[in-house]
Amino acid sequence: MAYRFTASRVGSGDVVFPDEIIIDYDEQILVYRKPSLRGYQSTTIRFAAIGSVSVSNGLMFRDVIIETNGGKTIRAKGFSIFDAQRIAKLLS
Repeated sequence: MAYRFTASRVGSGDVVFPDEIIIDYDEQILVYRKPSLRGYQSTTIRFAAIGSVSVSNGLMFRDVIIETNGGKTIRAKGFSIFDAQRIAKLLS
């Protein structure tokens, strides 16, 4: 089962290309996508490599911060409060 979350165009700071997070339980991976004019930049992380997941506080939108065991940090910006909490819960 896979879950797809797309950031708000308003809250992400990028009206044209909002961030995406895909959580795939079948393959045990998380995919972070940052769309652009020429496709998208994609980062794939296995669940076993996720060190921590946190959610930043904002007035209307939240950022999801994912840190790996290898020291890489991904900051996906502009998710709704509900989506950000759901992402953190699914990855915990």
